Amino acid sequence: MHVYFIRHGETDFNRLGIIQGRGVDSDLNETGRRQARAFFDAYQHIDFELIVTSTLKRTHQTVSHFLEREIPWIQMPELDEISWGSFEGTLPSPERHEAFQHVLRSWRDGNIDASLPDGESARQLDERINRFVEWLRTRTEKHILVATHGRTIRVLISRLKQLPVSEMDQVGHTNTGCYMAHFTDEGIRFHLENDLSHL
Repeated sequence: MHVYFIRHGETDFNRLGIIQGRGVDSDLNETGRRQARAFFDAYQHIDFELIVTSTLKRTHQTVSHFLEREIPWIQMPELDEISWGSFEGTLPSPERHEAFQHVLRSWRDGNIDASLPDGESARQLDERINRFVEWLRTRTEKHILVATHGRTIRVLISRLKQLPVSEMDQVGHTNTGCYMAHFTDEGIRFHLENDLSHL
């Protein structure tokens, strides 16, 4: 089984540095739509048998050209972006930036139960990613396309590489950056990592 994992295309929230998270259902901007088209043009030759996205429309819009082919499509809340709680949709400020960085440092230091106010912890995100991975391992399709989010990509790829969640920042992500993983009986091999050659 070959699984292609991509982060959604750019939104205006991305461009402006505003935290989106699970509670902000934003649209792709013009740049994001061009990125989505470029990804389709580069990968349209692959016979995807299943498309899996989060429940948020920025992932749907990123793979919309594939969905037009009426490929079977599943939306899974397990793939939603992490909830950043009361910080979602807010403009950057020095205080919010420091609180955000404090949570990231806590995760890197191994405190994966840290979270922003009313938000999810890294452990909670990892638990739902684990449910997704266990489900993915049951699939029989040969080629699957998965569209998700930045922090989710970090935790998802970390889990597939058997890295601790505290080391998730080793996993890069860019809008429409693509990871391709080959699942075999012997394990998982990555052939692409945050690949942007389609842009």
